[in-house]
Parts: sequence; structure tokens; C-alpha cells
Amino acid sequence: MYDQPRANRPQTAMTFDQMLERVRYEGAYPTRERAAESVHNVLAALGRQLTGDERVDLAQCLPVEAALTLTAQIPHTEPLTGWGFVKDLAERTGGTPATARWDTGAVFTAITPLAGPDLITRILHQLPDGYPLLFGRTDLRRPQPTAA
Repeated sequence: MYDQPRANRPQTAMTFDQMLERVRYEGAYPTRERAAESVHNVLAALGRQLTGDERVDLAQCLPVEAALTLTAQIPHTEPLTGWGFVKDLAERTGGTPATARWDTGAVFTAITPLAGPDLITRILHQLPDGYPLLFGRTDLRRPQPTAA
């Protein structure tokens, strides 16, 4: 990784424990262990989708434990659509698409403020259709990259 600062990078730091509490709250999970399971599963799945600067920049925004989960994955050669992401997550975890979608929403809600709107827009531009709703954005069109 590199230490070059990125434009509009949020300065809000969060520990992994704080992240787990946020995910536990957002997902209404009964235990921290259940929240941790969701964080690791969803970030591993996202790590299989992201490449390049967006992957590196997101990892830099996350607590170390979360960043390691994200970056330990080898990206797929063909990214999945948002629905494909949810189905793949459900298959890998032995859950249903509904629970995988719930877990994804809880984790993405927690990481969005850490990444900031510019990085999330860049991530959404890189990924195929279907991800904006997973990140809590109501505009379902793929975002256009911002001018540098």
C-alpha cells in the first residue's frame, strides 16, 4: 500500500470494536459475534469484487482487522452484479438471499461513513449494476466518476 493522501478522504477513525458495535446496531444482531461474522463474510465478498485504487483506498479507511479481511481475497476475473453478490454471499455462508442482503446492508452502512461519498462513488462506478441500493443509495443508476 502507499501513503499518498486522497482527496476528500474522511478523517473519521473507527476501531474494529466500534465498527462491530455499529454493525450490531444496524443489523439488530443479538451478539457481537454475529456482527463480526457478518463483517468478515461481507468484506470478504467485497474483496472478491474490488480491484485497483478503490480496493487500496477502502482498505486504508477501515480498521486493520476489517482491512485484512477485505484484502486477503483474490478478486474475481468477472465481477458479480449486486444481485449476484448477494446470491454468492448466501451460498458461501449457507444462508438465504434475504439474510445475505440484510448482512450486506448492515456492513455497508457501517463502512460508508468511513470511506466517504467520493470513494463510495468511485467504488460504485467500478462495480457492475445493482450495488447502489446495497450501499443505501436510492439512485439506482451507476454514478458517473467525478472530475479530478
